[in-house]
Amino acid sequence: MSTTVAEARPRRSIARWLITQIEIRMLLLTLVVMAGLSAVSSYFLTANNLLNAMDQSVVVGMVALGQTLVILIGGIDLSVGSLAGVTGMVLGLSIPHLGLYGAMALALASGAFAGLINGTLITFGRVAPFVVTLGMMSIGRSMAYVISGANSIGDLPPALGRLSTDVIFGLPVNFATLLVLYAATWWFLSRAKGGRTLYAIGSNAEAARVAGLSIRLWSVLAYVFSGLMSAVAAIFLASRILSIDPIGGNGLELDAIAAVVIGGASLFGGRGSIIGTLFGVFIMVFIRNGLNLLNVSPYWQGTAIGSIIIAAVLVERLLSGRMRG
Repeated sequence: MSTTVAEARPRRSIARWLITQIEIRMLLLTLVVMAGLSAVSSYFLTANNLLNAMDQSVVVGMVALGQTLVILIGGIDLSVGSLAGVTGMVLGLSIPHLGLYGAMALALASGAFAGLINGTLITFGRVAPFVVTLGMMSIGRSMAYVISGANSIGDLPPALGRLSTDVIFGLPVNFATLLVLYAATWWFLSRAKGGRTLYAIGSNAEAARVAGLSIRLWSVLAYVFSGLMSAVAAIFLASRILSIDPIGGNGLELDAIAAVVIGGASLFGGRGSIIGTLFGVFIMVFIRNGLNLLNVSPYWQGTAIGSIIIAAVLVERLLSGRMRG
C-alpha cells in the first residue's frame, strides 16, 4: 500500500507541475485546437495552410507583444490598432522622400512617440489608461485619414514585400522576426531587472516604489514599447499586401488583448507570460483560419471566436484559482 502511495506522489507532482505552468497549459490548448481543426478539415495541416497561418500571426503577434507589457503593469492600450493605421500611412507617405529605410525609421519613431504620450499622461497625469488610450485611438484613426486624404497608398517598393516573401532558415522572414522578438522579450522579462520591475508594478505598485524601483520610468516605457510594436506591425502589414490603407489595423486592439488574456495574463497586472501570449496568438489565428476553411459565414465568425475566447479565459481562471487554492 505504501509503495503504491509513493509511486502515485511523483505522478501527482508531475501532473500538478504541468497544470500550474501557464506555458504548458497554452501549448496543450494549442495542440488541442490544432487536432480539432485537422479532424474537421483535411486542409488545415497542409504546408500551404500552415504557411498562411504563420503569415497571419505576424501582425497580431507584434501588437500582442507590446500589449503584454502594458497588461503586466495593470494597464491597457486600446490605441494599438489605430496607431498601426496611422504609422502605416506615415511609412507610405515618407518613402518617396526618405527612402524605404528612412520611412521605416520615421514610422517606428512615430509609434514610439505616441506610446510616450500615452505613458506620460497615464503615469504622470494620473489619468486612467482606458481613457487615455481610447482618446489616442480616436486621434490615431482620425490622423490616418487626415494625412492620407482618405486614400490608400500602393506602388510600394518590392524590397518591402520581401519581408513577407523571403525565407530564412526555412521560415518566412516575417515569422522568424516575430519569434526573435518574442525570444528577446522573454529574456528581458525573465532575466533583466526592468522585466522584473514590470511584474512588480503590476503586482503591487506601492511596494515596488518603497523598494526603490523606477516604477514611473518603466510604466512609461511599457507604453512606448506598445506604440513601437504597433508601428512594427504596420510595416509587416504593408509588406504582406504591398498596400497601405487608412483603415489598416482596425480591430487589432481586440485581437491583441484577447491573445494576451487567452495566454494566461491577468488584466489586473502582475501575471502573464510572453510564451503564453505567443500561444494565445496562435490559437486566435488557428481558430479564424479553421472557420474560413469550414466556410463559416463571416457574420457568424465573430460569435464563434468570442464564445471560444470567453470559454478559454473562464477555464484558465478556474484552473488558476484552483491551483492557488
